[in-house]
Amino acid sequence: MKTLVSGCLLGLACRYDGASKPHPKALEIADAVPFCPECMGGLPTPRPPAEIRGDRVINAEGTDVTPQYRKGAEEALRLCRLLGIQKAVLKAKSPSCGCGLIYDGTFSRTLTPGNGITAALLLQSGVEVITEDDL
Repeated sequence: MKTLVSGCLLGLACRYDGASKPHPKALEIADAVPFCPECMGGLPTPRPPAEIRGDRVINAEGTDVTPQYRKGAEEALRLCRLLGIQKAVLKAKSPSCGCGLIYDGTFSRTLTPGNGITAALLLQSGVEVITEDDL
């Protein structure tokens, strides 16, 4: 069964800081389909960190990047539908991929209950979403 996996968890240097966060258990997923919604939404790598503030995604420079996050989420859903993917393993705490807990929008590293833009859209569309913490 194909599984959508955050590219950074598979060692792709697509995180906001230009790095990756390879996770040993994510690397073991046999039919992993790597994907970074932030990159697919048109954001560069590296890029300023961003957090969800209300219903918007704002980066550390104060720029509203919500349209790019929404586009990336829509592309993730399109890929899931195209390939029949029913499960995603996404990067914890991310404003795109976080599931259950995300940063609170103050850039103070404070966590709050919630889902990232991509995680929320996938969940709403019936895709099972977990993070690397759940592997």
